[in-house]
Amino acid sequence: MQLPKITPHVYRHTFCSKMAKSGMDPKTLQYIMGHSDIGVTLNTYTHLSSNDAREEMTRICVNEKTA
Repeated sequence: MQLPKITPHVYRHTFCSKMAKSGMDPKTLQYIMGHSDIGVTLNTYTHLSSNDAREEMTRICVNEKTA
C-alpha cells in the first residue's frame, strides 16, 4: 500500500481552508499566510467543498426564518 504524498505545503492549504471555514476574517488570514494579494489566499489556498456551500446556505435560510 502506498501512502499519499503529503508535504508541508499541503498543510498550508489545509490550514487556510480550515481557518476560512471557521469564519476567520479573510484579511487576517491573508496576513497570517503572508500573502500580499488576497486573491492568492482566497483563490489558491482556500478549498471549500460543495457540502460547505450547502451548509452555509442552510444556515442563512434558517437565520432568515427566525428573524
